Amino acid sequence: MPHARNRNPSPIPEVTWDTGLKEMNETWKGAIACLGVAVFFVMTIGIIYWQVVDQPNKNWILRGTFSGLIWERRTHSLVIQTLTEDKTYVEIDVGNVGNPDIEVPFVRNLCWLNKTEFCYTWDSVAEVKISLEVIEETETECYSMTWAPVHCHVELKDCFSMTNVSWYGGASVRGQTWPINDQNATMQPFIVSDLRDNPSGFGSALERYFLGSSGVAVLVSPDIPLQLGVDSRQQFCLQSLPSMERLPLQYTVCVAHNVKAAHQEAVQQLSQPGRELPNMKALWLPFWKLLTNVDSGPKVERELRIFSNRLKRHQLGEGVISLNEHSTTLLSDMDHDYLNIRKRGMSKRLTRDLPLVKLLNISITLSPFLGVDTTQFHTSLMDGTEAYWLSLPSAPQGQLIPVMSQWRGKFCVKLNITNPGAVSWFLDRVGSLQAHLGMEYIMLEGGEGNLFEEQALRPPQALGGDKYISLLADLATRIGDSTIMTAGTRSSHKPLFVRMTPLQSDWSPMGLKGIIPSLLHHTLLGYNFLIPDAVGGSLSGDLVTDEELFIRWLEIAAFLPVISFHTPPWICGEDRVLNLTQTYIAKHQRDVVPLIEKYAEEWQMTGNPIYRPMWWLSPSDPMTFTIDDQFLIGDEVLVAPVVEKGAVKRDIYLPDGGFQWQDSQNAQVFDGGTFLQDYPVPLEEVAVFLRRS
Repeated sequence: MPHARNRNPSPIPEVTWDTGLKEMNETWKGAIACLGVAVFFVMTIGIIYWQVVDQPNKNWILRGTFSGLIWERRTHSLVIQTLTEDKTYVEIDVGNVGNPDIEVPFVRNLCWLNKTEFCYTWDSVAEVKISLEVIEETETECYSMTWAPVHCHVELKDCFSMTNVSWYGGASVRGQTWPINDQNATMQPFIVSDLRDNPSGFGSALERYFLGSSGVAVLVSPDIPLQLGVDSRQQFCLQSLPSMERLPLQYTVCVAHNVKAAHQEAVQQLSQPGRELPNMKALWLPFWKLLTNVDSGPKVERELRIFSNRLKRHQLGEGVISLNEHSTTLLSDMDHDYLNIRKRGMSKRLTRDLPLVKLLNISITLSPFLGVDTTQFHTSLMDGTEAYWLSLPSAPQGQLIPVMSQWRGKFCVKLNITNPGAVSWFLDRVGSLQAHLGMEYIMLEGGEGNLFEEQALRPPQALGGDKYISLLADLATRIGDSTIMTAGTRSSHKPLFVRMTPLQSDWSPMGLKGIIPSLLHHTLLGYNFLIPDAVGGSLSGDLVTDEELFIRWLEIAAFLPVISFHTPPWICGEDRVLNLTQTYIAKHQRDVVPLIEKYAEEWQMTGNPIYRPMWWLSPSDPMTFTIDDQFLIGDEVLVAPVVEKGAVKRDIYLPDGGFQWQDSQNAQVFDGGTFLQDYPVPLEEVAVFLRRS
């Protein structure tokens, strides 16, 4: 019988095999685990290295047709560049959002699948939304930015770099510069203030608009409270006000191929419907300030007679005699019934004895202030019209108490311009003065500043920020197109004149050197119809005795819209200065006014300024970006006055635009792009070049 076959011939027992396999698996598991740890460690090091060292600094956020918005992680900046990255339009430092010590390596768009919008939340502090609009007609691209705080009392602040960019616009300041890169202003409310009371504030012409020489325009939302600070040559910063309302910071950045194109697009976005011209007859008339310190209306009239006769004797009779607010008040308080007793056939002797107020071309000065010691104010308290003055309730439902302030050294109340009854009262007062005095021109002073904010009071919503000066411009428009304002904001389209800030009687940037930068600043913002400060300066109130300063100032003023005088020319000498005054007034009327009228029509249609910087004709030429002592009238006349004491030569740059320039004095012709060094300009002359095609 055969033996049965053994089914397990292996000499190794099964139990032994299983144990060896388990030992082997544990060894491999350990090796794999170690390898995994090593790979994880290497990946961690790689990720850290990639984030800290090797990650690209730039992160494209939005792309247009020729420009794009970039996040730069190391500088915490938003940068607008060309798509080819060969030109930077603007760099905006947003490092204060979130924690500036923590580097944000990458920003991720939360506006999914939308190539024209970008959304992001910064460190649970602020949300930003950016939208891109491509304007094909003007080849412009605009980035609208809205920063919204997530929590109350968050302060938002964006700073625009001045490196390699010349900036223009914003607000007038004492010692105006062109461009604004050399200015220095502490962070403060961006509203119109009276520079006499607040020399370091913002005044005169103010718009929420900034223009950069790289071809960038910044337009800030008009209705949101805002602060502005300027660090000389470094940056200017826009800052929101921290509040319970979580106020946003909103602005639009438009880029174009050059600075002129950027400005022209910005004007279309800024402009109100319909630009109206003021009374252009004023351009033909020099303004003469009546310097008098008398205490009655008859004495004012006597001074008017004497001054008028002297102007006529010196062949300077055609003009406007300007009265200050004190003289205006004295005249308005008089009984003018005698002005109505003139009858046909009255003897010449009696006619000569009549006051000349109605027979003269005068301008008066008014303000929205009323002295608390006047009968008019006491009457308003008695008849229940105290709401005619800016007031606050004594309790939540209490009686209105007028807010007191100071104006020209007296305690006053200020007209409540939001009250229709108060506006009607003021207009009736102007009408009464018109009937009594027959004046055509009215200077409205005192609209600057915010009475509530200056006294740390919460203003009514209708009068926040600089809304008062805007409403005063509406009132001025109702008075007529011969009204002169001392400041303007959002009113450049109205038929009004704007008086430039008074200047010192010297050669400094706060004096003579400040005229042209201030002129270019005003007209860039749309305020073309200017009443410049008086020849020689008027800030101190003293008469000018420096003959050279008077002449050089007169030469500039002859090319401005209006020539105004504080110091009569006969003070500086009966012959030379007086003859030059007659000559330049005639030149202004013959050559300059027709040119202004011509380009005023262009301004109405396009918004292009009448007075233009050098880069207007050569917007890609860096040489033109910082020239602050020359200006253009339209596209055809270049004026290069002397602004240095004792100089009879100066450097002149003629912008290039494919044309030539001809000296109006000697008919010499130069090519555009020519730099004239030490060009002779004698004391009694001003360098003027005419464009030749």
